[in-house]
Amino acid sequence: MAVSVFDLFKIGIGPSSSHTVGPMRAAHLFIEALSKQNLETKTEQIHTELFGSLSHTGRGHGTDKAIILGLLGEAPDTVDPDRIPDLLSQVENQKSITINERLTVPFDNRKHLIFHKREVLPLHSNGMRFSALDADGNTLLEKAYYSVGGGFIMAHNHLAQQHIMEDDTQLPYPFTSAKELLNQCKKHNLSIAELMFENEKTWRQVPEIHARLDKIWEAMQSCVQRGLNAEGVLPGGLKVARRAPKLFTDLSQQKDQIQDPLTVLDWVNTYALAVSEENAAGGRVVTAPTNGAAGIIPAVMHYYEKFCANSNRQGLYDFLLTAGAIGILYKTKASISGAEVGCQGEVGVASSMAAAGLAAACGLSNDEIENAAEIAMEHNLGLTCDPIGGLVQIPCIERNAMGAVKSINAFRMADRNDGSHWVTLDKVILTMKATGDDMKDIYKETSRGGLAVNIIEC
Repeated sequence: MAVSVFDLFKIGIGPSSSHTVGPMRAAHLFIEALSKQNLETKTEQIHTELFGSLSHTGRGHGTDKAIILGLLGEAPDTVDPDRIPDLLSQVENQKSITINERLTVPFDNRKHLIFHKREVLPLHSNGMRFSALDADGNTLLEKAYYSVGGGFIMAHNHLAQQHIMEDDTQLPYPFTSAKELLNQCKKHNLSIAELMFENEKTWRQVPEIHARLDKIWEAMQSCVQRGLNAEGVLPGGLKVARRAPKLFTDLSQQKDQIQDPLTVLDWVNTYALAVSEENAAGGRVVTAPTNGAAGIIPAVMHYYEKFCANSNRQGLYDFLLTAGAIGILYKTKASISGAEVGCQGEVGVASSMAAAGLAAACGLSNDEIENAAEIAMEHNLGLTCDPIGGLVQIPCIERNAMGAVKSINAFRMADRNDGSHWVTLDKVILTMKATGDDMKDIYKETSRGGLAVNIIEC
């Protein structure tokens, strides 16, 4: 099993990697399968069924819209966010979908996109099933997919065989645990970022790796800038006002900022809020490792670039590569899905990744980097996923700001230590997985517990 840093950092649209990016990719794959099997001309209807968490919070997370876009042939990383309203409006008005610009079939949201709120597919709570029918109602093709977090999707047969990734590339420095990662680094005298870079060279040439890392950072910067300048109210009915633009204006006009050293944290909060608000509005973000936690790593990277001495381009590369290594451990050993383990798997993992990335960028040792990652997650254990109204807004937006600040503090605590600590990253990942397994389903992105019900009831 081999996982690339670019599997974790993917450019897509908000508000949710598991509920928006994943389902869009799945719908797109289903259309591709239909075309490969030459079934397009026989298809008269396409049905989509959503199960588990996708059905409970799918409308608030835009799953229905993502499915339609995927069926239209759009992909998360290339769709133009500004065109989305027109594309959806056309389907709604015409009650039809055009497949591959060649075949038009009837499509009515109320009839062809079904939310099964009392049913769950057997292998994961984020399940969906696509069916293509002929003129007599016979099934031409049926496929089930699972959106397993961070935009990752798996077909039913692959997940049933417990295949997390289908890539079996032999890496020069493989690792399946933090202990193995540190041992490989020590044996070959490499930093974590250097080891990840060598592994990436298995798939890509050096210029392409740098170009892809640059593209990720540029996408994060663009998202921050859009979020700092886009005023108004977020969609979805809660009427949550964007806060980042006002904070940005206030901080930019504030004089004698040095008098309050905690003003730096105000900037970190502002960067995180900017991204999270863009995500909630359906804008383009980088899954890092998920959309629900997309504000944390960009905010901490902006902190590094603007407030850390001697910040540079290589430091940004080291940040992303090291954060990717930590994210891979969580992805393969536990989960990055809020629907599976709660928000500890999203904001908690992002905080852990950001703490490690910042530590690497600032030149800490591998042991200190692992310590920073462990500290950040240890104090996110048990974090529930209970979005109000099924929207990635409350508590998600503020939670990103809190997670970013926690990452910076974890880095600073590790920096003041010598790398030795009682709790290892492997142990905390194992604990996160066990905690998620024990967590009640109402706290796993279903909007049936916690703040999601208590705020409504007040």
